[in-house]
Amino acid sequence: MRDGDVNFQLLADSIPQLAWMAQPDGWIFWYNKRWYDYTGTTLADMEGWGWRRVHHPDHVERVVARVQRSWETGEPWEDTFPIKGRDGTWRWFLSRALPVRNDEGAVIRWFGTNTDITEIRDAEKRQQLLLDELNHRVKNTLAAVQSLARQSARGAKDVDSFMDKFDSRLIALSRAHSLLARDVWQGASLMEVVSESLAPFIEGEPSRVEISGRQIRLGPTAAVSFGMALHELITNATKYGALSAPEGRVKIHWSLDLEGGSQPTLEFVWEESGGPKVADAGHRGFGSRLIEDGMARELDGDVALTLEESGAVCRMRLPLSRKVMIA
Repeated sequence: MRDGDVNFQLLADSIPQLAWMAQPDGWIFWYNKRWYDYTGTTLADMEGWGWRRVHHPDHVERVVARVQRSWETGEPWEDTFPIKGRDGTWRWFLSRALPVRNDEGAVIRWFGTNTDITEIRDAEKRQQLLLDELNHRVKNTLAAVQSLARQSARGAKDVDSFMDKFDSRLIALSRAHSLLARDVWQGASLMEVVSESLAPFIEGEPSRVEISGRQIRLGPTAAVSFGMALHELITNATKYGALSAPEGRVKIHWSLDLEGGSQPTLEFVWEESGGPKVADAGHRGFGSRLIEDGMARELDGDVALTLEESGAVCRMRLPLSRKVMIA
C-alpha cells in the first residue's frame, strides 16, 4: 500500500463519522473502520447495496429513492435517518455524499459520511417540550391570576381588603410554583407541598399542626392545586378556625386505599379541633369553591368541605394517576 493510501486510511479511520465511498452509479466499495465498528458488519455484508440491511424499514425506501436521484443527477445528497448498531439499537444520523469529478466534470466516485445526531435530536425534542410546557404554564398561570383577581374583588369591601386577599393568594400560587421549579416542573412530593404551604402560618408553633402520610408524588397540576387549596384552608383556620384559638389544633393525614375499588385512591383529610364554633353561613365563597370544585375538577376526585362540631373538616378522595402517584 502506498504512503498516500496509508495516510488516507489513517485519516478516514480517525474521524468521528462513519465514512464510505461509492462508484459513480452508487455501488459502495469502501467503508472506514468506524462503520464496521458501529454496525458490526463486514465489507462482504455491506458492499454495493448491502447497507440497506442496517437501515430502518420505515425509512429505507425513502432513503433509496433520494440517494438514487443523486446518483443519477450528480447532485450532492443529504438525508437524516436511523441506522442500526451492532447491539440492535437505532441511532439517528445526518448523512451526506458529495461527488468527486475529473477534469471533464464527470463523476468518478462518491464520498459520503454519516454523523451521529441522536443526542442533538433528543436535546431538540426536550427543548421543544420545555417550550411547549412553558407556554402552557404561562397561559395557565395568567388564567389563574385572572381568576384570583376576579374572585378576590367580589367579596372585597374596599381596595385594601381586595389587595390583602389577592396578595395572599398570589403568594400561595408563587410558593407552589417555586416548589415545582426546584425539580424543573416535574412535580413535588405531597409532604413538601403541605409543609411549604403551612410554614408561614405556623412558624414558632409547629406542634399545633400534626402532619402524617406516606410518600406521594404530585404532578405539576396537582401540586399547584394542593398548594392553593391548603392556602385557603390554613388561612381560614388562622382567621376563624382552630388556629385562631390558643388550644386549637389541625391534623393533616393521608393514606392509600388499595382495596376500595378498581383504582387505588389517595385519601387526604384535614381536621380542625379546639377552635371556636363556626356557624355555617349557608353560602360558599371563592375559597370553598376553589377547594371543592377546583380540586375535584383538576384531579378527577371527590372533595367535601364541612363544618362539624369539632371544627372544619376537608376530605378528599383522589384516584392515582399521572397527576397523583406513589413516590
